[in-house]
Amino acid sequence: MLSDVMEDYLKAIYTLQTEDGDPVATSAIAEYLDVTPPTVTSMVEKLEERELVEREKYKGVELTPEGETVALEVLRHHRLLEAYLNEHLDYAWSEVHDEADRLEHHISEEFERRVAEALGDPEVDPHGDPIPNADLAPIEDDDTTPLSDHGEGETVVVARVSDRDDEELRYLSEAGVAPGTRLEVVDVAPFGMVTVRIRGGEAAPDDRREQSLPESVAASIRVRSGDSETATPESGVGGA
Repeated sequence: MLSDVMEDYLKAIYTLQTEDGDPVATSAIAEYLDVTPPTVTSMVEKLEERELVEREKYKGVELTPEGETVALEVLRHHRLLEAYLNEHLDYAWSEVHDEADRLEHHISEEFERRVAEALGDPEVDPHGDPIPNADLAPIEDDDTTPLSDHGEGETVVVARVSDRDDEELRYLSEAGVAPGTRLEVVDVAPFGMVTVRIRGGEAAPDDRREQSLPESVAASIRVRSGDSETATPESGVGGA
């Protein structure tokens, strides 16, 4: 049986591997999990002994098929829990990540099934991240790009935002930036600020207001072309 920490490492490696498509450096895992590189090296050795990862010196770490399946199951638990906490228990989207982290290792498959059924088997969590399906098929690459890659005059639709920074999520919630929000890039300053015009949505379609975002925040927002018909529907971001 795997420990919670082992599952956390597998989930982290899957997330980082999916983002870059390359073997994951131990330094990247250490930064992601906020631990030291020697701690990562020690854990990777244990995971390698269990044939959950493969490590190539000077290149990095990759999941084996078995390790990927474990990571996908933990991700499915995590993102279903985030959706359930947000939709049924009135947690704000800035609160669900840490709560789901604590619960994801300890729910049964029956509980997972019932949560998915109660939610209508959603495809994305409150932050727009794709939820692995019940068969734990690998998540397909999408067509999203960072908001920070777009220039003045471009219109985009928010697909997903990073769930790892509570303050950042509260900031975006107050600004009205969530999956499904349509943005027009108004200005990209040379010193790292991206100003966008936010459309008011169905409730206030004529509302147009501008918001300046630090480049680091803009880089964490994944978007699709404003002409895309596959933009993620707007998710609930309310809560207590």
